[in-house]
Amino acid sequence: MTLNRALFAAGVTAVCAWVLVPIWLIASSAIGGQAVISAWPKPFLPIGGSLDTLLRFLAIDGVWKSMLVSVEVAAITMVLAICLGAPAGYALARFKFRGAVPFRLLVLMTRAFPVAILALPLTVGFIRIGLYDTAFGVALVHTTLALPFAVLVSASLFQAIPHELEEAAWVFGCSRVQAFLRVVLPLGAPGIAAVAIFAFVISWNEVFAASVLSVRTRTLTAYLLAVLSESPLYVQFAGAFLLIVPSVLFIFLVRKQLFAMWGIANR
Repeated sequence: MTLNRALFAAGVTAVCAWVLVPIWLIASSAIGGQAVISAWPKPFLPIGGSLDTLLRFLAIDGVWKSMLVSVEVAAITMVLAICLGAPAGYALARFKFRGAVPFRLLVLMTRAFPVAILALPLTVGFIRIGLYDTAFGVALVHTTLALPFAVLVSASLFQAIPHELEEAAWVFGCSRVQAFLRVVLPLGAPGIAAVAIFAFVISWNEVFAASVLSVRTRTLTAYLLAVLSESPLYVQFAGAFLLIVPSVLFIFLVRKQLFAMWGIANR
């Protein structure tokens, strides 16, 4: 038993280090500046650091505009991923039909096609229909990347919700759609929160499609890729730190729903 606990603690420590150490290195380099970047060993706290580098980065022309575009694209991606993924997951969880297993595989196979291969056809198609260089066009591609996760997570959670609850709603006069909206969807809120987190993080961090499909209306990642390639290293760390902060804050805000997902999944 002691060995199992030790292995479990070692695994948790390794995972935490894998996640937190890069964030700590980026944050300390962004705040400490060039002195922390060139120092070895790295100080645990960037003593003598300041926010001058971050403020200088935020003063770069176009940063705030691209940040607002990133928020807009991520919000559209979350809405589309939930609106398309939740009904598809409900259909997989509640209905038995031919081709359900191949459909699951096809959903996963959408992640097998690199965006780089589809870049030229997407660009030509978006130009023809007027979606090129728009936030909605980039959000459509990001939704495609997030949709497999949204469908499969929604299906697994809806399977864990007892079907008898829907039948009780039908008895009291609800239609299938009303039962889904008033009973199933609120109980599946933790899973919806997980889908929202995943969609937001994918959209916020994605750079290739945003760079190819936009010129003037670029997300923050695409803008930084074009602007900071020749910038000093500490300015690049400041940009990376400001990219991390919104994702961490968003996950922190919905953490209760995310943790509650395991309670529903295990009932």
